[in-house]
Amino acid sequence: MRQWLALAAIGLLLTSGAHAGNAGLKRLDNGDDAKAWEAVGRLDINGKGFCTGALIAPKLVLTAAHCMFDSDTGQRIDEGHIEFLAGWRNGRAGAYRDVARVVVHPDYMYDETLSSDRVRNDLALLELVQPIRNTSIQPFKTAARPRAGDRVGVVSYALDRAEAPSLQEVCAVLARQGGVLITSCSVDFGSSGAPIFIFEDGEAQIVSVVSAKAEVEGKEVSLGTALGQPLAELQAELVAGRAIYLGAKRGERRVGVGERHGTGAKFVSP
Repeated sequence: MRQWLALAAIGLLLTSGAHAGNAGLKRLDNGDDAKAWEAVGRLDINGKGFCTGALIAPKLVLTAAHCMFDSDTGQRIDEGHIEFLAGWRNGRAGAYRDVARVVVHPDYMYDETLSSDRVRNDLALLELVQPIRNTSIQPFKTAARPRAGDRVGVVSYALDRAEAPSLQEVCAVLARQGGVLITSCSVDFGSSGAPIFIFEDGEAQIVSVVSAKAEVEGKEVSLGTALGQPLAELQAELVAGRAIYLGAKRGERRVGVGERHGTGAKFVSP
């Protein structure tokens, strides 16, 4: 385990085209399979790309901060149209909501260089225009960060599975360092912001969100932003009114499978 920590501290080798292994992925195509995961949704961003997000309150979606930046210009998406498609599956969603406000963690710095400093604060909260109050779409609770060796799971969309999410119910926390989780969970482009869960008494609770994929010692891994203090700071920023208000641009097309992304979902961070 010390070797994993040392490698993470030295630096992570980026994998621009590799997948983090699809073993154990289950596509949530039908209602029975997807029933427990309807609060996970696809975030369509400016008609150019998408990330994954999860409802943690009727009006709040948790995702990765880098999804809120244009990867071509490096600038914040201060205007535009972001839509949360709760439970998006095969052309339909359980609920459609525009995003009214976005707050990015105050210590997050966007750049193309993958580092532990960037990953540990890679969190954003999105306030919806209207709350989602639907008995079949229940917000997830959040929990304390897991320990190395704990079993976790992830539900995510990705470039090759943009029309329905996939569940990897069993992956593991390989290491934990300075607010960054290194896991064996399978991620790819579009998985940014996907919730990483721990299961307590049969209930899924979010402990992290996917920030990036990487390669350590020849092994493909995913990197997650631990919650706890960073999430509390993010919530305080929202309450203090430091969020960016978005001007929705309706009628823009949704991203199609295989199209080039123009948001933070485009680069190596999945």
